[in-house]
Amino acid sequence: MLTVPPEFVRAHTRPVRPALVPEVELLVAADVVALWEAMETELGRTSTDPPFWAAAWPGGQALARYVLDHPELVAGRRVLDLGAGSGLVSVAAIRAGAAAVLASDVDPFALTAVAVNAELNGTAGITPVGDVLGDGPPDVGLVLAGDVCYDREMTDRVLPFLAAARAGGAVVLIGDPGRIYLPEDRLIALAVYDVPDTEPSPTQPTSVRRTTVWRLP
Repeated sequence: MLTVPPEFVRAHTRPVRPALVPEVELLVAADVVALWEAMETELGRTSTDPPFWAAAWPGGQALARYVLDHPELVAGRRVLDLGAGSGLVSVAAIRAGAAAVLASDVDPFALTAVAVNAELNGTAGITPVGDVLGDGPPDVGLVLAGDVCYDREMTDRVLPFLAAARAGGAVVLIGDPGRIYLPEDRLIALAVYDVPDTEPSPTQPTSVRRTTVWRLP
């Protein structure tokens, strides 16, 4: 897997404090189009995914807010942050008292962003890891999955993994802003937030999205 230097992330982002989670400072895209072009140059090809890691997505903000407000859920536990992106949820989990966090993402840029944002916030104990969906769930007590049901293919991969984690004894929480692939009838709503949408799209205006934290029963 490509190793992305931390300097790349720092050079193409700016620090912000997400509206719902001002306790955390996060590096987000200063210019999404310019960042995307820089990523293509870094990889030497033009087929890279958009810089999903360079935004504070609504499901992640909702999960981060929830664990910070309910530290008893996190304290002392090993946590898996599935689809970690920027590492916002990982940082919040450590701030809430997690013993350690595995921050999983398939994007090498995201893995570097997680490490950079962890350092920025002084949150030790976060380990970036790649794709874990092909294996059994790791030995954790809590799985936090933000914005993972964004299309049918990903949903079909992630839901059996989350079910296996729950069957193994982990608490599983999902943060989602109402995407159609999420099976809400199989989940329990814990909290609802209005989250400013900062998804990295050059064509969509910023809006507020009603976002729910769900528990897999």
